[in-house]
Formats: sequence, structure tokens, C-alpha cells
Amino acid sequence: MDPLILIVVATVVAFVTILALVSRYKRCPSDKILVVYGKTGGTSARCIHGGGAFIWPVIQDYAYLDLKPISIEANLTNALSRQNIRVDVPCRFTIAISTDTDTMNTAAERLLGLAHEQIQELSKDILFGQLRLVIATMTIEEINSDRDKFLESISKNVDSELKKIGLKLINVNVTDIKDESGYIEALGKEAAAKAINEAKISVAEQEKIGETGKALADREKDVQIADTQRDRDVKIAITNKNREVSIAEAAKDESIGKAEAQRDTRVKTSEANAIAIKGENEAKISIAQSDAQRREKEAEALRIALASEKVQSARALEEAYLAEQKAETARADRERSTQNANVVVPAEIAKQRAIIEAQAEAERIREQAKGEADAIFAKMDAEAKGLYEILTKQAEGYREVVSAAGGDPTKAFQLLLIEKLPELVKTQVEAVKNIKIDKITVWDSGQGENGNGSTANFVSGMMKTVPPLNELFNMAGLNLPTYLKGEDLVEPPKPEEKMKPEEE
Repeated sequence: MDPLILIVVATVVAFVTILALVSRYKRCPSDKILVVYGKTGGTSARCIHGGGAFIWPVIQDYAYLDLKPISIEANLTNALSRQNIRVDVPCRFTIAISTDTDTMNTAAERLLGLAHEQIQELSKDILFGQLRLVIATMTIEEINSDRDKFLESISKNVDSELKKIGLKLINVNVTDIKDESGYIEALGKEAAAKAINEAKISVAEQEKIGETGKALADREKDVQIADTQRDRDVKIAITNKNREVSIAEAAKDESIGKAEAQRDTRVKTSEANAIAIKGENEAKISIAQSDAQRREKEAEALRIALASEKVQSARALEEAYLAEQKAETARADRERSTQNANVVVPAEIAKQRAIIEAQAEAERIREQAKGEADAIFAKMDAEAKGLYEILTKQAEGYREVVSAAGGDPTKAFQLLLIEKLPELVKTQVEAVKNIKIDKITVWDSGQGENGNGSTANFVSGMMKTVPPLNELFNMAGLNLPTYLKGEDLVEPPKPEEKMKPEEE
């Protein structure tokens, strides 16, 4: 064979071999897990993340697990909390296949070959179950207020369960929490009312402080105005008084000067006549009248000054009293606002809390009554089924008895009555065995009917009250032996009653 051909063939074979070997080396992207199964050295599968592996032909094969996150919407409804209040908790979970070594092997065993939709359905059961478990261990207040604790509990429980199938929890979001009884809404209203009441109390306190300061400033202003007016009026009265005194002193000096001039004139005119004496007397009268008028005006001026001073003092005192009254009114308003904030607002909060607790208790009683009703229904249903089975079996037994009696119901009845005959006899014996007759005293006057005494009638009447045994056997379709019941006697025919004569 030509050596060149051999070289070409060897080259082609070598190239194909190398190409085949290269094609069997599989690289793993960062968003996938390469799972090599088959003969892997003792383990069920070998998982590789972020690398590559050579896949031996025939004895090995490979597959990929997708690491892309899977979003699952879990709208949980009617979950029972620790307070027996049902809540709706819509959540969205984000999960993915874990890259932990042990968890990757678990995922290869549990999830290899499943689509995302199948993984979602498998995970939903775990998510719903763990979410209900977490809610059942927490109160409404803890779920609503302490969201971090709630999410931490969900993450802890859900992640531990997801690891069992090779998954891990990336994130959980709780969009909203509602309850069918309105308890959460009532809590929000209570918090809002409390904040509003606290704001109102703060505003009232500030307004009270402002009104109090304003009242104090107004009172001080009124007092200062009253003091100023009083000082002004006192000064005016003093000035008027000084003016009147000056006028009086001037008039007095004038009178004294006139008197001295008249005295000199009188001394100089000692020889004057009666006309001069008359003029002197008239001058004295004028002087006296002038003095009287002066004293009257001085008294009037003094009276007016004193009256004005008293009026101003009374007015100032009245204004001071009015200012104090306004201050007392502001103080009363402040006390009223304080009482309203300290008594009415807590009472309203307590009222709302009582209403919420009453509604929660009513819901608990309704749920408990519903559970008891379900239990009673189940019990009655089981008893009805049991009674139905008993009656069915009895009917089948009676059908077999009638069939054994040749289809004759009368014979079947006799057979059943024969079985019950000992019980009937026992019942009759039980009815009279406990009757104790200590003594029977019969007073017989010998006035019995049909030639018999009262004693004989009593004994025969008592015997007739006991059902004859022969009639009992006849009811069962049986006959007593002749030596027990005696010969059957044929009753003679009764004579016909004579016809009564017809009434005319």
C-alpha cells in the first residue's frame, strides 16, 4: 500500500479522534450546574459549577440544572394566627437551585429533568405549609408591627425545608396583610386616633400656655393703666386743691389790706359823721359775705376732689377685679382641657379596645361553635350509618328466615316468636316476682252475685288478671300437652235471648 495513503488515513483518524475527544469536554456556564451521571466513581452524580468536565462516551452522560431565580406568588388566605384570627398574607418568594456542594447533589437527585413550572408546583406546597406554620405561632400585632421578625421566621423555616429538595430561598416579600374580622384595620385606626389625640393635647397645651400668658399680660397692663390714671387723678386733685388755697389766701390778704385801710381812714376820720359809720358797717357786711362765699367754695372744691379720688380708686379696683376674673376663666378652661385630655381620650381608647376584643371573642366563639357543629354532624352521620347497617343486616336476616320458612311469613313470625318466648315469660315473671303480699284481709258480707261470695269473686278476679299460658302458646302457633291444659271442652251453644216484646 502506498505510504502516502497510510499517512493521510492516519492523519484523518487522528484528527477525528481528537475532534471527538474535544467535543466530549463540556464546559459549565456560571448560571448552570453541570451534572455528570453514569460511572462517576461511586457517587450517584457529580455536580460541577463554573468549570468543566470530560464526559466519557457510553459510560457517562450529562445534563444541566438552571440556576436562574424562580419567582413564586403565594397568596395565602384564611391562615389561622395564634389568636385564632384568620388573616390573608399575599407573598412573593424568589427561590433558586443552591450552589452548595451537598445541596447541589440533592438538587441533582430531586430536580434533574424538571421544568420551571414543575419546580414551582413542588415548591408551592412547602411555601404554603411553612407560611401557615409561622403565622400560627405569631399574634396579629407581631405580624403587623414586627415585620423583620416575621420575615426572619419565614426565611428560617422555608429555607430549611427547601434545602431538602436542593433549593434555597433568595428573597421573600409580604405585600399586604389583611384579616376578615377587620382587626388590623382597627389597630391602625387606634394608632391614628392616638396620634391625633396626642397632637390635639399638645395644641391645647400650647394654646393654654398662650392664653395664660396673654391673660397675665392683659392684667398687668390693666393694673398699670389703673395706677397711671389714679396717679394722674390724684395729681389733678392736689393741683386744684393748691389753686383753691392760693385763691383763698389772696382773698384773705386783700381783706386784711382793706381792713387796715379802713382802720387808718377811721382813725384819721374819727370826727366823721353817721354817714361814715353807716358806710363802715356796710363794708363789714360785705366782708362777712365775701368770707362766707369763700369758705363755701373751698368746701365745695374739697368735696369734689375727694369724690373724684374715690371714684377713680373704685374704678381701678373694678378693673383689677375684671382682670382677675378673666384670669380665673382662662385657668378654668385650662383645667377643663386637661381633664378632657386625661379622662375622655383614654376612655375613648379603652372603648375602641373593648370593641376590638369583643369582635375577636365573637369570631372565636363562632369558629368554636362551627367546630362543635361539625363534630356533632360527623357523630350523627356515623350513628346514622351504623343504624342503617344494623337495619340492613336485620332485613337480610328476616329475609333468610322467611326463605327458610318456605316463604310463609306466618311461619317465619312463629319461629321468631319462639326465640323471643323465653324473654316474654321472663318479663312476666319479673313483673310479679318482687310483689310481696304480707296479708290479705277480705271482709265478706255474703252479698255476692250469682250465688258466690265476695271472697270467691276476689280470688277468681285475681286469677283472671294473669295471662293464661295456653293463650300465650296459641299466639306462638304451639299447643300445650293435654296433661297440662286438660281436655278441650266444646262450649255449648248459647241459648238465644228471648225477643223482647215490641213496644206499642
